Amino acid sequence: MVAQSFGAFTAPLVAARRPVQELVLVAGMVPKRGETPDEWWTTSGYAEAVKNHPPSDDPYVTYFHDVLRERAEEAMSKGRNHPSPAATAQPWPLDAWPDVPTTFVLGTEDRCFPAPFLRRLAKDRLAVVPVELAASHCVALSKPVELAEVVGGRRR
Repeated sequence: MVAQSFGAFTAPLVAARRPVQELVLVAGMVPKRGETPDEWWTTSGYAEAVKNHPPSDDPYVTYFHDVLRERAEEAMSKGRNHPSPAATAQPWPLDAWPDVPTTFVLGTEDRCFPAPFLRRLAKDRLAVVPVELAASHCVALSKPVELAEVVGGRRR
């Protein structure tokens, strides 16, 4: 199962209930027990990590800077209000991360979640060393072949 960003709150819930061979988190917002997504921005260290270099309000700068403009526009056209206020207020319910092999992928050019922050998050919360790709936050759109190689186990 592959989960991007906020999907790291949901994917382990699925893996705890259904057979999953592996979790692959792409720039994942890795939660800890009882933490809400609203709290994550502070408790994860994110607020401190971007204090001196906050992300731009322009999504083409923050999320899509290395994605072909046409592809980025298509992605933006399919956008929705995400996530819902109800979803961001719910504490993460698992006692521990599911017993499933987990790979963490980070984009070294991510302007939303800086690489040093994600490296620390993966180490502290998952005890894994991330796979690093020279990409933005939207790795699947900017480096689809490279991400597919990670998901397929050919690149780790």
